[in-house]
Amino acid sequence: MGSTRVVITGLGAITPLGLTADEMWAGLCAGSCGIGPIRAFDPVGFTCKIAGQAPDYDIRQYVPKSHRKATKLMSRDIELSVIAAQEALADSGLRTKGIDAENVNIDPARVAVNIGAGLISCDLVELAPAVAASVTGGRFDIRKWGKEGLELVTPLWLLKYLPNMVACHIGIIHDLQGPSNTITCGEAGSHLAIAEAGQIIARGDSDVAVAGGAEAKVNPIVMIRQCLLKRATSENNDNPASACRPFDADAKGSVFGEGAGVVILEKLTRAQGRGARIYAELVGVGQSNSLNPEYEHLEPDGKGVQLAIEKAMADAQIEAADLDLIVPHGTGIPGDDLAEAKGIEAALGEATSKIAVWPTKSMLSNTGAACGALDVIAAVRAMNESRIPAAKNCDRIADGCNLNIVQQPQSRKIRYALCCSYTFGGQTAALVLKNVDGETAR
Repeated sequence: MGSTRVVITGLGAITPLGLTADEMWAGLCAGSCGIGPIRAFDPVGFTCKIAGQAPDYDIRQYVPKSHRKATKLMSRDIELSVIAAQEALADSGLRTKGIDAENVNIDPARVAVNIGAGLISCDLVELAPAVAASVTGGRFDIRKWGKEGLELVTPLWLLKYLPNMVACHIGIIHDLQGPSNTITCGEAGSHLAIAEAGQIIARGDSDVAVAGGAEAKVNPIVMIRQCLLKRATSENNDNPASACRPFDADAKGSVFGEGAGVVILEKLTRAQGRGARIYAELVGVGQSNSLNPEYEHLEPDGKGVQLAIEKAMADAQIEAADLDLIVPHGTGIPGDDLAEAKGIEAALGEATSKIAVWPTKSMLSNTGAACGALDVIAAVRAMNESRIPAAKNCDRIADGCNLNIVQQPQSRKIRYALCCSYTFGGQTAALVLKNVDGETAR
């Protein structure tokens, strides 16, 4: 990360456990599960009929009146990111145009936006009439689509589904004019976005960054793919709370969901100068790739995860023994969980058995590009409260997994925490967070 210290000064989240970061943390501490029967569409015919869905909300309550017309062009993914960003900025004490237009306390040109996003899937009802009009003799006719079908699609349709629009709306609402980027690397997207945002600040291109990720995977197009590839569990449709089982011997697959997590990163000296609350310091980032030709699975030895962790640890200039907490990716897909566990163990060596490991997807579901940021927020809250909640649904650790899964809640000081992730496409990422021990308090 270089000589410039970068800290976290704001948290925002919307998850299946609630509409705020506080509600998410409370749910994690209580061992609650946000997974339930799919409500967004009728899952008849789907092998997996459960998902992690956010509580109901009205997006207009989260944007200024001047921007409410734009909500018509927001996909679910965009809405989720806007809600999380609004909370994170408000939590940080920074006043943007979208928070308090009369009392802005930032230089918009010095605030970056880095968001991890998925491949936003459209609502089928928006395309169904156009597709129906493009059928000839029971088959889709591309020529008819061009002549007649497209006439039934609104010209602004694509603006709802471009991944970069997730960061774009945040930037417009809050008048943020610094560097902006969208990381479309699946489940590793928000870890990579936070890493890049920290590096932008470290090299002096911004003083503040809004970083994280958002994705809504409770969509029939997304879900049917996960079912066909057998990533989504077909077990426990009648008992959703026990369905997702990271690192457990009885794991049968993942459960997918929706959410958004956003953190505010800030140059330490700036945060101290305004008396900001500092949650943690970002001290190490690392990234790599899984080189498995069968890209839909991790390499069996987790080499890509190992390399990302090793790079993050080297960047943080710490040893494995310095770590007190690991928040792993842990999807509940047996082969991938075992590969990740091997990668973690290869990177951290003998210290692995002593470091508390706390997977979260059994409660939050796999929220795609959001999950890394949500894990960072969970780690930060654990660090601030010196508390590690118990893992859920990991009653019998899978053979070959040598991780120290937290079976009972622990009260302990956390000096350093590691968060890691990987995608089905092969990208891997890791972040190291440091406890600042109350260097400054609001």
